Amino acid sequence: MIKEESRNRVIMGIDPGTNRMGYGVLEVSEGKAKCVIIGDIDMVKMKDPYEKLGYIFRRVAQLTDEYQPDEVALESPFFGENVQSMLKLGRAQGVAMAAALSRDKKVFEYPPMRVKQAITGRGAASKEQVARMLQQMLGIEYDPKRLDATDGLAVALCHHLMTSSPIPTAPKHRTPKRGGSWERFVAENPEKVVRLNRATRK
Repeated sequence: MIKEESRNRVIMGIDPGTNRMGYGVLEVSEGKAKCVIIGDIDMVKMKDPYEKLGYIFRRVAQLTDEYQPDEVALESPFFGENVQSMLKLGRAQGVAMAAALSRDKKVFEYPPMRVKQAITGRGAASKEQVARMLQQMLGIEYDPKRLDATDGLAVALCHHLMTSSPIPTAPKHRTPKRGGSWERFVAENPEKVVRLNRATRK
């Protein structure tokens, strides 16, 4: 649980799922994020879909009560060919969202590609690549068996990155191929600007 006397901005991220729902909590101080907890809600042995939904609501509510996040960010369901899978995933996300809203928390959604792009710089990155990048950025242990958990943490970090910078970019140690300000481009590429000016004068 976050201590009130040293409280900073707290973000909880959730990766909805019907068998495992990943989650992660970040504490942000002076723009720097650190992982408070990472885990998953295991529902593999549950057969009744409504039992799963009830369990998701209770567990997300418990986590919200325990860590008191200022904001809760969820990954939005992706569109696929399997309509039934999309429906189940949408229900899981909706129940998790309702649990956070029942605790008067601000809720945000991010599509999977946006989360991957924010963490790795590539919208088509794999779960393993996301987990590896989180390992480097936050110092968490990499566990290939807990990719749902790292996906949940990735959503929290994505929200931090998207709301902390006026121009959303990839992590600072990676140079985005596109985007950023013209002033930054000029400062980092003076020789290109000179060549461009010469070319336009001809």
